Amino acid sequence: MHASLPRRRAPLASLPAALLTGLAATLYATGPALAARADEAGPPPAMPTPSASGACAASLGAVAASLRYDSRLAAFKTPFGAQPAKTWIEFQLTALPGVEKLELVVERRRVEGNEDLIAYAEEARVPLHKAGTAEGRERWKARHRFGAAGVYGYYFIATIDGARYVVQNNADPIHWTKEKGSMGPASIAPLPEGPDAKGPFSIRRYRQTIHASDFAVPGFARDLIYYYVFPERFRNGDTSNDPQVGQARYQDHGIERHPRWLDRPYKPGSGDGSDAVYNNDFFGGDLAGLIDKLDDLRELGVNALYLTPVFQAASNHKYDTGDYKRIDPAFGSNDDFQRLTSEAGKRGLRVIPDTSLNHVGADSPYFNRFGNFPAGGAFDNGKANPASPYASWFRFDLSRPKPDDQYAAWIGIKDLPELDKSSRAFRDYAFGRDGVMQFWLDRGAAGWRMDVAPWVPDDFWRAWRIAVKRHQPEALTIAETWFDASKFFLGDTFDATMNYIFRNAVLDFAAGVSAERAYQNLELLRESYPPQALFASMTLLSSHDQPRALHHFGVRDDSPPEKVADGKRRLLLAMFFQMSYPGAPTIYYGDEVGLGGGEDPYNRAPYPWADEGGQPDLALRAQVKRLVGLRQSQPVLRHGSLSAPLWLDEHVIVLLRQDGRRSAIVAMNNATEPMRVTIALPPALRATPFIDALTPGAPMKAAGNGQLLIEIGPLSGRVLVGD
Repeated sequence: MHASLPRRRAPLASLPAALLTGLAATLYATGPALAARADEAGPPPAMPTPSASGACAASLGAVAASLRYDSRLAAFKTPFGAQPAKTWIEFQLTALPGVEKLELVVERRRVEGNEDLIAYAEEARVPLHKAGTAEGRERWKARHRFGAAGVYGYYFIATIDGARYVVQNNADPIHWTKEKGSMGPASIAPLPEGPDAKGPFSIRRYRQTIHASDFAVPGFARDLIYYYVFPERFRNGDTSNDPQVGQARYQDHGIERHPRWLDRPYKPGSGDGSDAVYNNDFFGGDLAGLIDKLDDLRELGVNALYLTPVFQAASNHKYDTGDYKRIDPAFGSNDDFQRLTSEAGKRGLRVIPDTSLNHVGADSPYFNRFGNFPAGGAFDNGKANPASPYASWFRFDLSRPKPDDQYAAWIGIKDLPELDKSSRAFRDYAFGRDGVMQFWLDRGAAGWRMDVAPWVPDDFWRAWRIAVKRHQPEALTIAETWFDASKFFLGDTFDATMNYIFRNAVLDFAAGVSAERAYQNLELLRESYPPQALFASMTLLSSHDQPRALHHFGVRDDSPPEKVADGKRRLLLAMFFQMSYPGAPTIYYGDEVGLGGGEDPYNRAPYPWADEGGQPDLALRAQVKRLVGLRQSQPVLRHGSLSAPLWLDEHVIVLLRQDGRRSAIVAMNNATEPMRVTIALPPALRATPFIDALTPGAPMKAAGNGQLLIEIGPLSGRVLVGD
């Protein structure tokens, strides 16, 4: 069981609620932060390392229950977090007298696919030795040098009165990740016995990321603020290239065209009158529309565009690639892409495209499942064609009678035949000298976001990274990975991830879930990811694969105004978190003007342009712009280090960011009432005057005992900046 961190003070019943009125007033207006008098309150209680207590402690016995380890405290592990290869790490545990033996077990971790396989192989056992006694507790130490880059698992085995116990990771659930444990405070249990005793889930391993000593990411990555666009639904800037019913096709079906820009996306079986086919309805969004709105995006303050695929494909989402080297005609031309990257560059925006090297479209020249292209595909009209130049790109089992059962498809989706990533011919096409990656980098792309990265073998990504970085060393490489992405941050595959763990943790916090519980997910990332990868990773809230943030906060089409207003306040709190936390904040198109929507396809609704009859919430957009401006104006929020929280309780998170002499205290409150917390500042900051970066006022300083009293409005955040 886990001991509580310092608790907050009682709510400030006297403070006015800083609620938005029509979202025109600032969400972040609070009373002034006050310095606590030395005699008003003592320092917050120390944070003990949780282990076992109560009934659990009784079942273990006093000595076993007294074992203490915390991977985030220098008293137990140094250095902290991910480290370069060949680093010596010192581990320490404490316990009451009576421990006979302690061992550190180090294992190499292997993850394949979408966590389809998780396995550990033992590499070393290191005995701990007694290193002294203090206050009735014995301290045990060991050092281990981690060699080659990789993700390692480790735990400790304690022998007490002949019985063996495991000192292991805690049981905190982590979003999208099968293994439990956020690291930090350990839990204690009898050592499992039997044939499955060392399985990946019988013992909860701590994880240690060891990366290449020369792992570097492009320097611009930590300064990015993305605008994330699903091009078919953003803006129709050229009606001459719109898909036409009766002319365009989707596989062996026709297409559907929406008569109005603000229509709801069609969903088969929903009773909306559409056909029974998914992904074949079109609105007409294109690259010309995006180019037309570059000035608006720059005015919002973003400096990067992430585009879901724009290459020729039959569907509206374009992940079913038909031609990797051609912009889809409904989006424009290759020249239009170059015009987009050129015009974006003039405005200080980088463009990051997206594609999949895991699968292509069944309706493509490469595969030609439906015979819609001239003969030459690997599966022309449902028949394998061994003479095709693409034959080696795919795997077939011709013993099966039905054509759709004769080829491998990604997660069984027959529209998406899976590529054989070991094919030399495909690798040459994808990232060889004149490959797809290089083709678009030469036309202005600043890097790549790669779809379904976990389904692609690691050796493919290693070769891919070498080719991409050789061609353009500053190309940014981003993996679509939803679970703990540590395996991709060893210096040999990717620079960054989309960071879905961040998304879920922050949305939960803004929705009112316990701050303590939600934040443990982010502490896992701080400990597991090399800082250069953490700071480069996208910090998104909404996506084309998950319900939008407002939907997460309970906003629906028929929600009453007060529910919509509450959802938007929570959205702004989540965006405040984005803009003040390490990483690259990512705004999904339309979130900034209150666009909602649940599961696909409703999370891909058209942007509500006023000249198309929409009602964009411009007051909300102004608030988002203000938050973007906060991040852009404060380098400490983009570059500053992040340490353990200064305060963490049920509703309040207080973080410290530091960049040289510049410091920022970031405080957030997810309660619907104001909160007041007293934090103990590090000694070096006790004389520092702090200014509220959002609502400047008189400088604030800590009291003589180094404590600072901070008041935070309901569903609000503050950034206090000091030099």
